[in-house]
Amino acid sequence: MATPIVPTPNVPINFVKAETGEVLSLGSVKVRVMEDGSRTDNRLSSVEITVPAHTPGPPAHWHEMHDETFLVTKGVVTFTVPDAPESGLKGARIDAKEGDYVVVPTRAPHTFSNESGEEARFFNTFTPVSWVIFLTLFLERGWKVRGEERGGGRRRAEGNGNENGKADDTLIAEGKEMTPEVNMAAMAYYATIPVQKK
Repeated sequence: MATPIVPTPNVPINFVKAETGEVLSLGSVKVRVMEDGSRTDNRLSSVEITVPAHTPGPPAHWHEMHDETFLVTKGVVTFTVPDAPESGLKGARIDAKEGDYVVVPTRAPHTFSNESGEEARFFNTFTPVSWVIFLTLFLERGWKVRGEERGGGRRRAEGNGNENGKADDTLIAEGKEMTPEVNMAAMAYYATIPVQKK
């Protein structure tokens, strides 16, 4: 048998069974981590997000360093593009239903919510993975997120955070309420910029 030009790599695949994966709770919103980036050299991460009926999303924002995709798998998720006349951006509203797919490139202002009377769910990817690190950072130190205590046991990616390679423990004072202002201050550590209100 001939020697291959490039040897076959010995890299395993990862299988996440239904109803498995670490589940993070951001108030009433559930985030099921499907891939945290540890098996993709931090190039790709993915989560499944379940949003209860009549639940607002994060403040309108854009990401400087990562792209996102959203595949709606249940209900209706409303995506809002804010109006920004100074940059020529025209506002839009998209009611994405089951099977619909939304791509949010780097620097595209957006937010999402569930305005319907039924639960919604979507599969969300991030390239690179910084956003999953952001989500776990809130929960790792027992911070109070929308009135709900969480903490302990979260994976912290090496090389993210301060100059010593450790996550920054001072993003939010422990026990501080999760408000839009606190949310955006923390997002700024992960190259996410709020849309200025008029």
